Amino acid sequence: MKVAPFPVLPLADYASVRREIRSGDILLASGEYAFSKLIQRATGSVWSHVAFVLRVEEIDRVMVLESIEGHGVRTLALSEYVKNFENTGAGYKGRLAIARHQRFSGAATTDNLKAMSQFAVDRLSYPYDSEEIARITARIVGNFLGFSADEIKRDQEYICSEYVYECYKTLGIDVPYDTRGFVAPADFARAKDVQLLWELQTHLKAR
Repeated sequence: MKVAPFPVLPLADYASVRREIRSGDILLASGEYAFSKLIQRATGSVWSHVAFVLRVEEIDRVMVLESIEGHGVRTLALSEYVKNFENTGAGYKGRLAIARHQRFSGAATTDNLKAMSQFAVDRLSYPYDSEEIARITARIVGNFLGFSADEIKRDQEYICSEYVYECYKTLGIDVPYDTRGFVAPADFARAKDVQLLWELQTHLKAR
């Protein structure tokens, strides 16, 4: 499947836009890792990963909540993505974008945001759903052959897009599913209420 190109976005240094990033903003990644390429080829999209942001003003941190292969559901500072991803001494290997769901601010009342945050945090350390990738691939092949499929049922394991989807759903925000019965990072990027804001500049490893 042909992969769409990375969109043209303003390139921003993280420090220059840090104060503008809000809770609920979406982090989209276009990775150069082997697993990232698998996701891209399977979905025909440049996007291989999706996560979301929570600001924790009490400790002055902008945190990413995500489910990632090899770790499961976790949280880390957004600055780590930009400067020191996985303790490599460099930023994420690939390209990063910040997006915003236009309905989030209206849906995220104090009580609703608390409920979403609790839902998200309660799932920290839940396992990554590696078998889901195989199920998605099977659905893509089945769709090509003319077979239809129902929506994949949720369990207590998450791929990245399922985790963000379920967290957003606590606010009453539904991200449209792929017509083949699953939700992928690309579905967040192309949702009509989602606006791509910036590409984040990542730091190269010091020599």
